[in-house]
Formats: sequence, C-alpha cells, structure tokens
Amino acid sequence: MIRMTGLLVLVALLGLAAGRADAQGIDTQNEIALFGAPLQTARAVLAIDGSTDTEVFAPILEAFAKRVPDVAIRYREITTNELYDLAERGCSGAEPAADLVVSSSIDQQVKLANDGCAQPNHSAAVSALPAWAKWRDEVVGLTYEPAVIVYNRDLVAPAQVPRSRFDLIDLLRPADNPFNGRIGTYDIEASGVGYLFAFVDAQQATTFGRLIEAFGRNKVVATCCSAEIIDDVASGRFLIAYNMLGSYALVRAAEDHRIGIVAPSDYTLILSRAALIPKRAKNAELARQFIDFALSGAGRRSLSESGLLVSFDDAGGGLAALSGAVPTLRPIALSPALLIGLDRQTRDNFLALWRSSLGGADPEAR
Repeated sequence: MIRMTGLLVLVALLGLAAGRADAQGIDTQNEIALFGAPLQTARAVLAIDGSTDTEVFAPILEAFAKRVPDVAIRYREITTNELYDLAERGCSGAEPAADLVVSSSIDQQVKLANDGCAQPNHSAAVSALPAWAKWRDEVVGLTYEPAVIVYNRDLVAPAQVPRSRFDLIDLLRPADNPFNGRIGTYDIEASGVGYLFAFVDAQQATTFGRLIEAFGRNKVVATCCSAEIIDDVASGRFLIAYNMLGSYALVRAAEDHRIGIVAPSDYTLILSRAALIPKRAKNAELARQFIDFALSGAGRRSLSESGLLVSFDDAGGGLAALSGAVPTLRPIALSPALLIGLDRQTRDNFLALWRSSLGGADPEAR
C-alpha cells in the first residue's frame, strides 16, 4: 500500500470484520483507516467503504472530519467487485451495511440503486448537479476523472506517443514493434471500472474491435490495479498503459518525470466516482452530510488536491496542457443504460469476446 499522512491511522484488519470476510470468501487484506474523533469518545462512527486508494481519498476525509469533530470516520479500501458484493450482502441483511459506498464502478452503483439497495439525498447540492452526474438522487457523482493513456517518457520517443486510439492501433501494427508484451490495461474480469471502460469503449468507438485484436497480437498484460499498473509504467515493465484513471496518473506524473499522460483526442471518457447511501445505513444523515460537503466549494478543493477533479484548462496547467490538446470529452452518464453491460448474458458474451481477442495475453490476465 502507499504511504499515508495526517490524521490517517492504519489499522490491521479488525478481527470481527476479518471473521465475517473469511466466512463470506472475501479478501481480508483490505485496508481500514480511521479519521476524526477517537472511537472511544465519538458520538457516532461514519463507516465508508470505497474503491479509492486511501491516500488519495484522505484529504477529503480529513477535511470532513474537521466539520464533525465529534465523529469518527472509518474508511475501508476495497476493490470494486468486492465492494459491490459486500454492498449487495449489506442490502440483504447478510452483512452489516456501510453508511456510504463510494465506487469508481458506477454501473455497479446504479445496479445497487435499481435493486432497491439505496436511499436518496434530496439536497440542494445534489439538485445542482448536471443530469448525467446523478440518478434518482440515490447515485451521486463526486469526481471528474478521465480515462487516459499513460506512457513512459524515458522509453517512448515523442514521435511514438499515441495521441488517439487510431495512433495506438497503428503503433502496434508492425510485427517487430517494441511494445509487444509491454502494454498494460485492466483485467476487466477482476476490475469493475476496467470492465466499465471497456464496455463503454465498445459502444462508443468503431476502433474497439481492431484495438483489442491489436492488444491480443501484442500480448497485452491485463492486470490490477491503477496504482500498480502506473508503477509498472514508471519502472519500464510496461511502456504504455491503456484506459487508466487520469486522477491517479496525474498525481504520479506530478512527482515522477517518467510518467507521461495523453487524453485521447478521438474521445476521452469521463468518470464521476459515485456515492451511494445503503438502505440499511446506520448513520445515513452523516452520509448525506458527507456527500453535500464533497459537492461544496471546500469539498471540491479537497478533491482537486487529490487529483480527483481533473481540470482541462489549458492555461491553468490542467490535463490539456500536459497531453497537448483538449480532447472530445464524453462523460459516462449515471443512468439505467449502464445496466446493459451488467446483464448476465451480455456480460458473458462481452467477456468471451475479450478473452478470444486477447488470446495471446499474459497469463497474469486471469
């Protein structure tokens, strides 16, 4: 895990939580962090389960803790698919429910709400959001994060840097290209956000079939997760990584000159990491307060500091300045349309296409 600062206190997995996880077959190596008031004296504990790296989410948790000084905040970092499974069991009563679930796998969040597992937050802050960034006031987008191409600036010549999906396909066409076996992307079977990006790509682009065929021919490595894949780009194990969350990439690029970032010029998907209050949440009102804070000026500043609100202001040094141009931005709307990709038959068919196309992929893909 990455190093943490401030009010963050790392807690070796709590025994009770570990016991429940073992019983349900869930990975017990999840990280739990505490913020705010000590557990012994707090009037309440706000339990947040999220897929965001703890260090990245820490600034807004610390800022909110100052607004509610008598509240303890417990943040549990969980991978997207595990997060969905836990939330689903919390909905049925098989597991204690968190007070707030925040996930980059926004299609899974919409499914939870569609299945009656969420309660609304009818606040002025939520009402002010654009229609694409909320659904029924039950799934609320908190961030603005592009899906980008990441590359190693020391090892990829400027003339080879792909500025679009068309460029990437052309780059991988020669049989003797240097990128064979050195391209990383999400394992879409294990990563909820990876599946989401791939499925939306298939709907958005005529290039999708050619792209994944090129990936298969060049033995793409499909693996987990954003931070680890970007680490591998920095180390040179990968030369290029596709469909990475720009929020994580920008934070790394700010401190590591080896990380280059491109927002694809043909189109750039925008993800708004989604918050949901489970119907069985014990402290739903505190969860509503957190969502409203995240949408306030102070909350937006905290999210911006973490790179979770990405700017495309060329003059302001945002992603446009870094990647060379302002691309066509396509926000992924929080809507029932996301449920199409989660239909069992549709998902099975899509994964079968992915597997067959990436037949030459590294075994780490599974």
